[in-house]
Amino acid sequence: MKVSRLPIDPGPAAWADLLPPAAAAQRLEGRHTADWLVIGGGFAGLAALARLKQLHPADKIILLEASRIADGPAGRNSGFMIDLPHDLASEDYGGALNEDRRQIAANRAAIAFARQMAEEFELPYEAFNPCGKFNAAASAKGHRHNQDYARHLTRMGEPWEMYDAAQMAELTGTGYYQSGLFTPGTVMLQPAMYIRGIARGLASHHALILENSPVTALDHNGDWSATTPSGQVTAPRVILAVNGHANSFGLYPQQLIHVFTYASMTRALTAQEVKTLGGARNWGATPADPLGTTVRRISGMGGDRIIIRNRATFDPSMQVSERRIRAVSRSHDASFSARFPALRHVSMQYRWGGRLCLSRNNVAAFGEVMPGLYSACCQNGLGTAKGTLHGMLAADLASGHDSPLLQQVQEQAAPRRLPPPPLAWLGANALMKWGEWTAGAEL
Repeated sequence: MKVSRLPIDPGPAAWADLLPPAAAAQRLEGRHTADWLVIGGGFAGLAALARLKQLHPADKIILLEASRIADGPAGRNSGFMIDLPHDLASEDYGGALNEDRRQIAANRAAIAFARQMAEEFELPYEAFNPCGKFNAAASAKGHRHNQDYARHLTRMGEPWEMYDAAQMAELTGTGYYQSGLFTPGTVMLQPAMYIRGIARGLASHHALILENSPVTALDHNGDWSATTPSGQVTAPRVILAVNGHANSFGLYPQQLIHVFTYASMTRALTAQEVKTLGGARNWGATPADPLGTTVRRISGMGGDRIIIRNRATFDPSMQVSERRIRAVSRSHDASFSARFPALRHVSMQYRWGGRLCLSRNNVAAFGEVMPGLYSACCQNGLGTAKGTLHGMLAADLASGHDSPLLQQVQEQAAPRRLPPPPLAWLGANALMKWGEWTAGAEL
């Protein structure tokens, strides 16, 4: 099968830019054979590689990444590895109790696997910080969402703590928020530091990770052969960990929803600006309304900075223009100024877009799609946790290693088909614009 298009990521990979320069990339050159091939070097691909190394330590495993490790979506998210239900189509992220309990168990299994890798490869605390997060409410409506979600968590026996406006001001340095719902199970990542560290650790365990090696064709003739601009890998079993780009391989046609979200990151704050702002040096807040503004404050390698993420667009082409980035930037600047008026003069150093893949029924594109070809795609906006989960489970499935968790994921329905393209584009973008408008002060 010919791959119809290659990944395009708008804007700089800001999280990676905060780190020291990566070592020179090793690219696929010439013809190779392997026992296993993993396509995609994000959360799903690296989790699949790590699990395969556990199950088959003597096997030869090759991973192909189209760009540089951490330059794609894995290094462009906001760094929340969330354990609790986080349904972006819900008013307060929650769903049915039993299904939410299953989702929590699955997310926590993924976080435990990620923690094991972080510990094994001795990643710094900044890369993998199990500090919890807040749902921050800027309005009475948002506070009601938090209260509803807190009641839902209580019914599931999950811990939470509600912060009032004064406590939120002490935490964030801003009086913008009316309340904050704290939940302790989220891990906050420096996503580029985490992804690079995992890749570096796996490479030291004799896995071959090849960057700048986009797959342009994937053919099956007994074994699978993946062709790149400068080489070819042949292997009997392939794990495809490319999220929405499964469509580019001809898989799941008219079943995947391609969404871009957008973020901006300030320049490093000066010591005086840090003093003026006050508050904690590291915290993360998702919005009480799913289409509101996510905020992170970070302090570490790269200095003290604030990240703003909001706005979403449905883009079936899987690419957006620089004009779109500039238009969305105005929304980021307004959200930043409203929350941090004392820092109104602080400029944004980085602006970028990140690709998400969703399905209408909130399920993964997971399983053996052709003999020897396994999909670990469509993470429904939770690429850090769900990507890790589906990568490790795809390795289990391909290895014949059964588990209740694998059975749970396999029992899910296939991604539901989308309406015809014009209707899908109009409907999805109208729905997101409406959701952003009704988010009010949460945006």
